[in-house]
Amino acid sequence: MPNSGRIILALMGIAATYLAVPQGRAQPNSQPNPYRTVENWFQLPGGRTMGSTSAVFVAPSGHIWIAERCGANSCAGSNLPPVLEFEPSGKLLRSWGEGMFVFPHGILIEKDGTIWLTDGQGANGKGQQVFKLSPEGKVLMTLGKAGVAGDGPDTFNQPNAVAIAPNGDIFVSDGHNVGRGNARVVKFSKDGTFIKQWGGHGSGPGQFEMPHTLAFDSKGRLFVGDRGNNRIQIFDQDGKFLAEWKQFSRPSGIYIDKNDVIYVADSESTDKEGYGNNPGWKRGIRVGSAKDGSVAAFIPDPSPGTAVTSAAEGIAADADGNIYGAEVGPKDVKKYVKE
Repeated sequence: MPNSGRIILALMGIAATYLAVPQGRAQPNSQPNPYRTVENWFQLPGGRTMGSTSAVFVAPSGHIWIAERCGANSCAGSNLPPVLEFEPSGKLLRSWGEGMFVFPHGILIEKDGTIWLTDGQGANGKGQQVFKLSPEGKVLMTLGKAGVAGDGPDTFNQPNAVAIAPNGDIFVSDGHNVGRGNARVVKFSKDGTFIKQWGGHGSGPGQFEMPHTLAFDSKGRLFVGDRGNNRIQIFDQDGKFLAEWKQFSRPSGIYIDKNDVIYVADSESTDKEGYGNNPGWKRGIRVGSAKDGSVAAFIPDPSPGTAVTSAAEGIAADADGNIYGAEVGPKDVKKYVKE
């Protein structure tokens, strides 16, 4: 083959490789911010303040559900109800769950209104469980053993999030520490029967360091926020590794809507050595496509690097594309409206 032909083929190969890389990976933090921030959009009863929260979800009704940590960063010993239902206007409709949970961490609501909630710590014979609940707070199912930390098929050690497959299978991300404790995804049938697990500490395909958040796209692919490895990993429902995405930075929260718009919250990235190290990436919320991995918008954290965690950790969006960011450090839930 003449040299010119080889050059053309080489250039075609380079172009194909470039086009296969999802948009937005090459230029972190460069996307526009078309959102304005709305603070104090919700009303709490007199004397009540929002606690740390990483759990926010918008129900099919449009109501916003938040599971906060009893005005603090733990509900241990508190008699406050941490599960709150708000109208879009911010009016509180109801609250419940006093004395039920230690450390509400992740929340998900199914199409029929069923609520799933993870309790990510244990104390006083409570916690380390996953709850299926009615909108009124009635317990419909529990996974795990109350107050017991473990790595077996019927125990958890700091469960973070739940995702429900179209056929009702239950997926739980389990483990909240780098290099110790659990680092796995556990799969159950819709009746709570253990099916399988995968993971383990490490940075290879299918390994995790703090699998912190879960979401399904319209194809039924499972997106796992592998926070300690600064990446999203994508799997099929049998745990087969499909892809790794780093262009959404260090994922604390992931939400994917019915149109495959993906919202990812980064509450921890820092240029400093040690925990959260992710040089060149700024904290904030990135919005893009779960179909091709492109990143279209970036809402920067107004105070990055001032603490181990800041701004949104949990994330959700409503049918109009308004974003809700649940914050652990600032003890708040902010609303972001597209202008």
